[in-house]
Amino acid sequence: MTVIIAPQRGAYKLLMFDGRSVRETGVFELVKSSRGYRPTDLKTKQPNRRNYQNVPTKKLIERLRKADVRITKPDPALLAFLGDFQITPSTVDLCRICLLEDRVTALSKKNAAKFGRERICLECAEREIRREMGYLGRFGDRSVQHVRSLLESYRDVDRVLALLQPEQREKGQTLFDRLEAVRPIETAHITQVDVPPAFAKVSGVEYLTPVQQLAVNAGLLEGEDLLVVSATASGKTFIGEMAGMKNLLEGRGRLLFLVPLVALANQKYLRFKERYKDLATVSLQVGASRLNLPETRPVGERSTRAQIVVGTYEGLDTVFRNGRDLKDIGTVVIDEVQNLEEPERGHRLDGLIARIKYTSPNAQFLYLSATIGAPSTLAQKLGARLVRYDSRPVPLERHLIFTEKKKKIQFITTMVREEFARRSSKGYRGQTIVFTNARARCHTLADAIGANIARPYHSGLTSQERRQVEDLFSSQKIACVVTTAALAAGVDFPASQVIFDALAMGIKWLTVQEFNQMLGRAGRPDFHDEGKVVILAEPGATYSRTSKATEEEMAIALLKGEMEEVAPVYGVEESSEEFAANAIVCKGDGAEIRRMEAVMVGTTEPVLDLLVSRRLVRWQKGHVDLTDLAMVMARHFIGVERLLLIKDLVGEKDDPLDILAEIDCTVREERG
Repeated sequence: MTVIIAPQRGAYKLLMFDGRSVRETGVFELVKSSRGYRPTDLKTKQPNRRNYQNVPTKKLIERLRKADVRITKPDPALLAFLGDFQITPSTVDLCRICLLEDRVTALSKKNAAKFGRERICLECAEREIRREMGYLGRFGDRSVQHVRSLLESYRDVDRVLALLQPEQREKGQTLFDRLEAVRPIETAHITQVDVPPAFAKVSGVEYLTPVQQLAVNAGLLEGEDLLVVSATASGKTFIGEMAGMKNLLEGRGRLLFLVPLVALANQKYLRFKERYKDLATVSLQVGASRLNLPETRPVGERSTRAQIVVGTYEGLDTVFRNGRDLKDIGTVVIDEVQNLEEPERGHRLDGLIARIKYTSPNAQFLYLSATIGAPSTLAQKLGARLVRYDSRPVPLERHLIFTEKKKKIQFITTMVREEFARRSSKGYRGQTIVFTNARARCHTLADAIGANIARPYHSGLTSQERRQVEDLFSSQKIACVVTTAALAAGVDFPASQVIFDALAMGIKWLTVQEFNQMLGRAGRPDFHDEGKVVILAEPGATYSRTSKATEEEMAIALLKGEMEEVAPVYGVEESSEEFAANAIVCKGDGAEIRRMEAVMVGTTEPVLDLLVSRRLVRWQKGHVDLTDLAMVMARHFIGVERLLLIKDLVGEKDDPLDILAEIDCTVREERG
């Protein structure tokens, strides 16, 4: 039998332990008498022979002498008492909280965690943390598992609790992980690679970045099609410029540079126009606003005949869907190619790539992305060679903090101001991008941070307002922009810090690809020494009644998540839209339409019979004739399901103008 004696609040707790469980317990005190320290009656505080659960002191001494006596700390009075009776105890490290509950748990490196100034067992540590989690809100199972893994990793209760109590936050305690920058590979000077001297002179580049060097090694300047996957700010855009300008200046065709957003297209257009003004003409191809206002007018030249055409996916696709050709294309750059997986536009990008390949079979294709799943599989489907550079140009810290929504504004404001007060070794102040899920929230946060240092930025602003924010940020006159998805796809703001106020866009959770794209905004090698990402997750929060996941669970899933293979999703709606667009480009040749569909990344559904049965196309001897209504379908980016829905509302009408007139009359009647 082992007897364990633990000092507790001026007394001593005694436990009889048989190696598996506690058989008896008791409490006694010691007072100093003429004979030394002796057990005392807890009521009278006088030396007494009957004080240990009505067991005479003599019997207590006998039991101690026969047992293996262990004490939890070398208490002087206790050691003196035991020494008087020739009892030599050993010291044992036990969990204090377990002892309070009459349990014995020996502590070791494998099962102990720091808790304040003491150590306790992992089981008690987890209970302490879960009790705190219960005060803060409803945590999901994934969050509990994550906290348990953090506890096992850190072995520090206070450090884990810092995630749950952000008002007590310390940088080291909220750190989820750190992605280190790797020493870059040796790269060549721009004059040492095979590009035209005139281009090298105006490029603004001295030495290539590692990913640029890898692209050159993979055949970039020999016309190879490449899928380039590398972190944000690693220099992917210049890869497209090198190949595009080389092909242009050496007479192999014009450069087509495509991006997903108008804001990004505007930015690339202005940059290329300034950089290459003496070498090439530059134009912009984006969707035009129906309102002829100063703030909605196009930024630049709109001709499709320029030597460098910068455009959005849909802006360029409109050219094809209206039956026009793009000739003399030598280089095609598809920036942010991970958009192939987007439900709303992935199929359109897939179809657009196929249409460009069909009309420009000799062009060199370069696909760029910072975040993409299964890149080797996608490279194979695109017929491109994969160039992958996984190392970040600067280290990136990722922090996770659990907090209530009402406290987020306070923490965001503090972090933005703290970051703006810092300067990097390059002399630049720290600036922040805050991502949230709604336009209204952008304005709320920006106002709370301070209109003098923070501005909202989203697609609801005019192009003039967005350019003003871009100029203020790039000139370091403001500390922060608060945005929705507008910046996620690559608008080039040199931010050192990214904060997630929400992990949703609208009511939909971010995907792993979107999340990694957004956090990749933090840290630029020319500006910063490191990047920082802070995720503020509200326990139990959700943005849709149909979602079972909670925000803190999504935070963990996104931080640990693996990106899925990029694959456009095709149903009848998407397949019919792309079929009609392809038919316009192929001038109705059925065999050519099938050949174009064969080079698409995704697999379309057969829709010809449906389109014929609904009198949208005529099929004769291998040739497709689109009706006027099918032409409208293709030109306005809609598929057969939505078209038939509109048609069913107005009755059996096939003429687009008749349908439009009928819809107008129906709307007027309802309003009347």
